[in-house]
Amino acid sequence: MESHFQFTPTQLARYRLARQQTLALQYAGLFLAKEKPYMPWIQLRIHSNSEHAEALSDLLMELGSVSITFEDGKDTPIFEPKLGETPLWADTVVVALFDAGTDLNPVVDELRQLPFLQQQFNYKIEQIEDKDWVREWMDNFHPIQFGQRLWICPSWREIPDPDAVNVILDPGLAFGTGTHPTTALCLQWLDSLELQDKEVIDFGCGSGILAVAALKLGAKSAIGIDIDYQAIDASRDNATRNQVIDRLSLYLPQDQPQGIQADVLVANILAGPLRELAPQIASLVKPGGKLALSGLLNEQAEELREIYSEWFTVDAAAHKEDWSRLTGVRKSL
Repeated sequence: MESHFQFTPTQLARYRLARQQTLALQYAGLFLAKEKPYMPWIQLRIHSNSEHAEALSDLLMELGSVSITFEDGKDTPIFEPKLGETPLWADTVVVALFDAGTDLNPVVDELRQLPFLQQQFNYKIEQIEDKDWVREWMDNFHPIQFGQRLWICPSWREIPDPDAVNVILDPGLAFGTGTHPTTALCLQWLDSLELQDKEVIDFGCGSGILAVAALKLGAKSAIGIDIDYQAIDASRDNATRNQVIDRLSLYLPQDQPQGIQADVLVANILAGPLRELAPQIASLVKPGGKLALSGLLNEQAEELREIYSEWFTVDAAAHKEDWSRLTGVRKSL
């Protein structure tokens, strides 16, 4: 069966958009921390809406802001955007960060001239305390255990159990540190498997955390596939750090070898790509091989279970917070 594939424009746009939104939120603060690790800041918070937030953001950058963040003004979650959309909340708070020495009076005066802000210009100026932002960021990450054997450990932390299976992984410019429920569900599943002499595919590998964990847990070899070259680079770096790079192959979709199949495939992406790429994903698993799918909201799990039941005997979904994981075994051809 042909297993080489290309993402369609629709699939690529949807997957890439979701990844970009995740990374933007997670690492904007980290970038600033590395640029100026010990410095006070001042921030301007402006209440806006989905129609005007981006125009307001552009103007604030022109007026000297070093960072812009969009926040949900009324706790209205957006889980999966439609094709071609970068949705914002109906009530969006635009937060602009400035150096502490910036005089914000001219900035506020300029904003008052905007037609869409003249009637309801609701803003707040806040001082951000002077602290070591790199240290603050690092303090948020701790070693985490998944299952019975596996630990994910930041490089700057002491390893809790030297005799365990320890993956050393630092947050970087690709999704996947073990802190998100979907990654945790996949890591727990991998820990439960007997992976000795098995070949594994990490479909949508991100940081490479799942492929590296599988190799450290005893897998013979692993393949990581991702549409983002930064993810390929991050996976390579993490595999090198964990001394498993010699057993990991990494590919963009257009470069992956034809006809590859694995004993185990794990795909922690989103429901949209999992739905649209189901035949291709199924073709990458050997008969009798094991599958894990995550990146699913709880309400999406049953639909995906029905889709993949064409090729797999699918177990009941496992849940963690708002997220689900599906597992199954490939039926004989």
